[in-house]
Amino acid sequence: MSDAPKSAREAIPDNLNPLGMEGIEFIEYATSKPQALGQVLEMMGFRPIARHRSREVTLYRQGDINIIINAHDAGLSHRSSPTETPVLAAIALRVRDASAAYHRALELGAWAVPTQVEVMELNIPAVHGVGSSRIYFVDRYKEFSIYDVDFTPIPSVDQRPSALHDIKLFGIVQYIGNDRAEDWSEFYCSLFGFEMLPTGTIFGILPKGTILRSPCRQFFLQLIEPEVGLLSVDEDERFQRVAFSTPSVFEAVKDLRTKGVEFIESPTVHTEDKGALTRTWLGAISFELVKR
Repeated sequence: MSDAPKSAREAIPDNLNPLGMEGIEFIEYATSKPQALGQVLEMMGFRPIARHRSREVTLYRQGDINIIINAHDAGLSHRSSPTETPVLAAIALRVRDASAAYHRALELGAWAVPTQVEVMELNIPAVHGVGSSRIYFVDRYKEFSIYDVDFTPIPSVDQRPSALHDIKLFGIVQYIGNDRAEDWSEFYCSLFGFEMLPTGTIFGILPKGTILRSPCRQFFLQLIEPEVGLLSVDEDERFQRVAFSTPSVFEAVKDLRTKGVEFIESPTVHTEDKGALTRTWLGAISFELVKR
């Protein structure tokens, strides 16, 4: 047995994690009805903890999961007024060096997102993701974070609310067009260092699509193509929903139901020990639970 410290033995080589990725810093939703979406997040165990200093943006948190609700017109990637139906507008990747990660992505073919930084705001670099979404690069997430500059804490609110049933971020489900799995896999693997898992790898209760594992091994992306044979095929490409992991799906579902969360119970999709799926709110928002 090696005498090397555990951290050294388990360190991920740079060639397997080229950006020094360490998970997701935040998920961003855009909507013109931030209060309605906020109520949904609070049912799921999140709490509003801070507000942006100059934009209509609120930060929600539980455990180490950060979700941002953006209702500020000029801050949205699609450059139009936010709609009532929420959009999963962005994810922010924790990386070793945000500027280096950004320029590496551009060199490999990513499209830059012009930033509109106001006085006393941080410049967070981003590239275009699926549809109208953004992928941000954040390297300030430890002792000093992006929220220390851009956000004001809500008075008398716990800034570190505990996670309901030890919920953690598990991954993102992305809808893609027909025969686009190879293109999107190449995008994430080449630019960010993701790894495609073997066909047949299954998490949760929805065993479809292509699953990619992040180079830091902290979260997954699931790429899902339209159902074959449907008369009306939705080919819009977008981030569709967020998945959370928990040690006990049944216990989490039981508790969330007392808070008003409804789960789909049908012959094909229903709560099991390995996973559960909430109903859809506000025409677009649903969450998935996966056994950790």
